[in-house]
Amino acid sequence: MDAVEDQTGIILDVLQRAAAAHGVHEAEELGGRFDEQWPQWYAAHMTRTLAESGYRIIRTTDDDK
Repeated sequence: MDAVEDQTGIILDVLQRAAAAHGVHEAEELGGRFDEQWPQWYAAHMTRTLAESGYRIIRTTDDDK
C-alpha cells in the first residue's frame, strides 16, 4: 500500500465515523431534524478524531496560498 492509499484509508475511516456519529447527533440532540450546520459539525468531529489518533494537519508548502 502506498502513502496515498494509506492517507485515503485514514480519511475514509474518519469520515465513516463522523457519518455514524452525526446520525446519532441528529437523532438524539436535534430530535431527528436535519442539521443545517452539518459541514461544520463533520469538520469539527473529524479534526477531533484525527487529533485523538495522533494525527495533525500541516501545510507542507506555501504554494497553496
